[in-house]
Amino acid sequence: MDLLCAKPADPTLTASGPVVRTAYSGLQDPSAAATELGISLKHAELGFVLFFCSAEYPLERLGQAMTEVFGDVAVVGCTTAGEITPKGYCRGCIVAIGFDRRYFSVAHALIDDLAGFDLIQAQRLTGKLLEDCRREAPGWDGRHFVMTLLDGLSSCEEQVLATLDTALGSIPSFGGSAGDDNHLAHTHVFSSGGFHNESAVIVMFQTCLPFEVFTTHHLQPREHKLVVTHADHERRRVMELNAVPAAEEYARLVGMPLADLTSEVFARYPLAVRIGEQHYVRSIQGANSDGSLSFYCAVENGIVLTAMEASPLLEQLGDVLAGLRQRQGEPALILGCDCFLRRLELESLNQVESASCLLGRAGVIGFNTYGEQYHGMHLNQTFTGVAIGSRPSL
Repeated sequence: MDLLCAKPADPTLTASGPVVRTAYSGLQDPSAAATELGISLKHAELGFVLFFCSAEYPLERLGQAMTEVFGDVAVVGCTTAGEITPKGYCRGCIVAIGFDRRYFSVAHALIDDLAGFDLIQAQRLTGKLLEDCRREAPGWDGRHFVMTLLDGLSSCEEQVLATLDTALGSIPSFGGSAGDDNHLAHTHVFSSGGFHNESAVIVMFQTCLPFEVFTTHHLQPREHKLVVTHADHERRRVMELNAVPAAEEYARLVGMPLADLTSEVFARYPLAVRIGEQHYVRSIQGANSDGSLSFYCAVENGIVLTAMEASPLLEQLGDVLAGLRQRQGEPALILGCDCFLRRLELESLNQVESASCLLGRAGVIGFNTYGEQYHGMHLNQTFTGVAIGSRPSL
């Protein structure tokens, strides 16, 4: 695990500009795109850069360009299934956030052995991140939150997140799984000057600004229940639901022929596991020739899944963004991890432009994910993130 820290200055100073700066580039040449980001983000108090990029870029060249442009400033990022820019949804571009070191102390770690990540490592990592944040921000009375970026095709999210959450204790965490423009072939995280697969980046923020870590979805439970009677946990595949071939039982549930089961159908009618009063979505990736269903999250034998259906996404998203603004005041930033299945739904309903207007007006920057992370849980079909206020806490 490699640990690095972005160094802050005195947080009592008055910034010459916003506490965070955002920029994006649609230029396809890596050097030109990185240079365009640098023009907007670089200033004397820049302490940390977070970016999200299309997997269509030549990643090695892009990594070199980002390192050259930002020099000694720490840079972390990942590939996406779509980007959320200051103007809303985008594809094939790169979007970035620059954090002012007078308001944020940031430390990050690269985990390059996800399968071997255990509690002892998680405790050591958490302690080192806390130590680095506090050392670089002496005298701050700030709070911490953590963002996790994971290889979206590693199938290790559940184990890594649960282990890390135990070590973090009361520190809130959220994050997203890297994408690759819906190809489901190769996803990457960026740290230490290069892109990595089968890896994760853990980013700890300490800030004097108010913030709220949140997760939400627009899906409502139906009365139908399905019991997982045969599953392959390691491959995230369910062979039987209610002792019937899984794809057949799901098709019966949604009232469609097997041949008509598409990604749009799976997005509109996912399944969920209920924990307490909350439903946590377990989205379906696809139907297989042997009658099984592949999921984006791990599914265990014996669990009961609830059938879900979508309520109006735009209306629910608008309410959530309005609520965050009411509680946090004028936001400096809403950093969002938005499931790519939500975007597929918006595309099928011709509502991408309307959603982009909502996101842009609210100040959301982020990316479309292959899964979201919230307090140690791996989720699907959510909008998850952190809302950061623009005025320091008293």
